[in-house]
Amino acid sequence: MSVAPIAAWSFEDFLMERRARQRFPLALAVEYRLLGKGRRRGSGRTRNISSSGVLFEVADMQPFSGAIELMVTWPCLLDDECALKLVLRGRVVRNESGGVAIESTQHEFRTAGSAKSRKRANPQLNLSKP
Repeated sequence: MSVAPIAAWSFEDFLMERRARQRFPLALAVEYRLLGKGRRRGSGRTRNISSSGVLFEVADMQPFSGAIELMVTWPCLLDDECALKLVLRGRVVRNESGGVAIESTQHEFRTAGSAKSRKRANPQLNLSKP
């Protein structure tokens, strides 16, 4: 009886396999607000998003912990005219070199005004379709 060799897995392969949700590599603008003690606000950019959480980059190197709220600028317009924000609430589960991972416990889309009204407020924005 012979034994077939087992393929070697890298650590990254192991991490990918144990994730319960598919991650989507999206680089979107995000604003965060730490809730509770030590409240602070800031902004950054997402690295990836899944149905259960977000990994985002920040310039602030102070460690994050506790409850957090994120507002992600969504890349699509509602009915081709209304900007959307994905608002997530959850908890910080990991800090890594310039990145923060959160587990989402609640999420919803909110409208952020029409493209026309944003263009009137900031005439330098070019929001017209190509």
